[in-house]
Amino acid sequence: MAIAFKKKILVVDDEPDVRNFLAACLEDAGFTVEVAVDGLDALEKVETFSPDLMTLDMVMPKMSGIKVIRSLRKNKKWAQLPIIVITAHARDEMGSDQIKEFSALTSGLRPRITLDKPISPTSLVETVCKILKVRPEALKEADEDLIDDQEKLVKLIQKTDPDTLKKISEMLKKS
Repeated sequence: MAIAFKKKILVVDDEPDVRNFLAACLEDAGFTVEVAVDGLDALEKVETFSPDLMTLDMVMPKMSGIKVIRSLRKNKKWAQLPIIVITAHARDEMGSDQIKEFSALTSGLRPRITLDKPISPTSLVETVCKILKVRPEALKEADEDLIDDQEKLVKLIQKTDPDTLKKISEMLKKS
């Protein structure tokens, strides 16, 4: 399984707080992140940044998320780009029609993911990792720490005399 730092994510949201939060969550997991402030900015950044995945708000000024998706699907290079829609309007009148349109546009594509705001960092990172088939960098570091601890323990056991190991084994059996 690949590691997150090799993957690039484009975060598209018109709300600075949301955009910064999503970017920080993904960067903390080890992804390389670029942000876009609206749909037009997203289409420009797709060409220069070449993301492996995009998170996309539906309701934005200048160009809505659904228009961004339509534009990407017309471009052979970006037609299969995984997109996670992150919206606060999935169940209200403002966004429900756009979510239905998103589902129809992406019906032949997988993944077809919509996440509701507010979103937890864990949910975001797990979803992105699942789609990209990667492990977050934080897990890689934890695994490396565990391997280091295991190696230290093996060396310690190898240096310990057999009688002491036998006593430890008996104590562990009793507990």
